[in-house]
Amino acid sequence: MLAVVATGLSAVAQRYAIIDTRYILEKMPEYTEAKKKLDATANMWQKEIDNKQAELDKMYRDFEAEKVMLTPELVKKREDELFNKEKEVRDLQKKRFGFEGDLFGERQKLIKPIQDKVYTAVQKLAVARSYDFILDKSEGITVIFADPKLDKSEDVLRELGIRSN
Repeated sequence: MLAVVATGLSAVAQRYAIIDTRYILEKMPEYTEAKKKLDATANMWQKEIDNKQAELDKMYRDFEAEKVMLTPELVKKREDELFNKEKEVRDLQKKRFGFEGDLFGERQKLIKPIQDKVYTAVQKLAVARSYDFILDKSEGITVIFADPKLDKSEDVLRELGIRSN
């Protein structure tokens, strides 16, 4: 009975808040400007890829139309050209939009500093108002700040017999 009361009291003692980072970011002029720049860059790169894809599609159509008149050596040469052009388009798409590609780098350069600014403001708010947790509701519920003294990971490791040092 005493354990239930103690648990209830500790749960009441924890203070938390909920924020919506998407809403906050959309209210920040610097975020709106950075997002416009990022979108413009992405659109420019997508047009570049679309143009290369259109060239490839034309090469395929031309090849199919001329294939019956070509020697086996010329067919092989054209197939190799098509393969290389296809690889070039795929490589460009991966370079621009792939995991840790150019778009990722641009997002890190333009958006991350603004997100860091929001995170710093959240930390200041948490400390000033003695919040133990701040949850972000913009992408489902995510813990955006937790008082480090509440982290019991070391206790779990000790319980498992694992030394963390």
